[in-house]
Amino acid sequence: MIPVRMMRKMVWERSMNKLSRGLSSSQIRKPRPPSLVSLDLIDEWSSTFTHSHSPPIQKSINSDSARIIDGRSAAEEIKSSIAVEVSRMKESIGKVPGLAVIMVGQRRDSLAYVRNKIMASHEVGFRFSIAELPESCTEDDVCDALSNYNKDASIHGILVQLPLPQHFDEGKILNVLSLEKDVDGFHPLNIGNLAIQGREPLFIPCTAKGCIELLLSSDVEIVGKRAVVIGRSNIVGLPTFLLLQRHHATVSIVHAYSENPEIITREADILVAAAGVPNLVRGSWLKPGAVVLDVGINPIEDPESEHGYRLIGDVCFEEAVRIASAVTPVPGGVGPMTVAMLLLNTLEAAKRALCFT
Repeated sequence: MIPVRMMRKMVWERSMNKLSRGLSSSQIRKPRPPSLVSLDLIDEWSSTFTHSHSPPIQKSINSDSARIIDGRSAAEEIKSSIAVEVSRMKESIGKVPGLAVIMVGQRRDSLAYVRNKIMASHEVGFRFSIAELPESCTEDDVCDALSNYNKDASIHGILVQLPLPQHFDEGKILNVLSLEKDVDGFHPLNIGNLAIQGREPLFIPCTAKGCIELLLSSDVEIVGKRAVVIGRSNIVGLPTFLLLQRHHATVSIVHAYSENPEIITREADILVAAAGVPNLVRGSWLKPGAVVLDVGINPIEDPESEHGYRLIGDVCFEEAVRIASAVTPVPGGVGPMTVAMLLLNTLEAAKRALCFT
């Protein structure tokens, strides 16, 4: 395992070496800051962190066991209201919202998400289309599929199931996506408007939006509270950080290169775990009485399961329920709400495109 300080030094030296090539000695004496992209690192939790020096687990100050935040029930209520709107739209103008998914490869977690999206779309009466591409396909193949859906007037929402295989340039692909159909909320303009106070994105990323909806529907106070997001992905960590900030929480991000992450997380009134590491967050990471949202969806081999695996979260659930005041289960927590928010975004996109109120 490479120490964090050494890693920072290596990144700086690597970026400065790139800048210094071909420059005169007088120019090198005035180094410029490296490009931001040159500083990017992949978060690899398994190689940078081990559980050690953890204090004894304390029980919740509120109860013997945490309240379970039921994402399935909350999602069902939202889907019921969406189905009513879809029926009204069909009766009034003879059209329904259309959702398209582009799936590259066969990641187990992505397959689970897509399967849920297909079922949910049919439940509320959406038209659904999927373009399944092999992992060996090219960026042009994905962009072509996107372009076709961009031009299809019966499709009002498009999402590229992320993450894509590592050899793809996600930024290039997402730039092809029509802003008006970006129901996942990952277009740079949507993320930018989410980050800037006073701006309103067309769509808020679904998982982040689902997390906030769960907090609000559970009567969890956000304003002024200390929130910590574990993970800084473009899919979950970053937009959740931004959205919590827009709701006036005091927000910190913990990532794979954070020193003593458990010390930071133990200060959180609200903890959102989105690192993608099974059982990363143990009871000793939690502040007694904290509210814990587990975004993790990690496949674990299980021959007795229908699909040969089962899903667990980033939080050790058995320990969390002894310390937290409220916690989401996996499955059945944030996942169903993410799908419900996707449907809600797609409904909004269809209403906007069809001028339906």
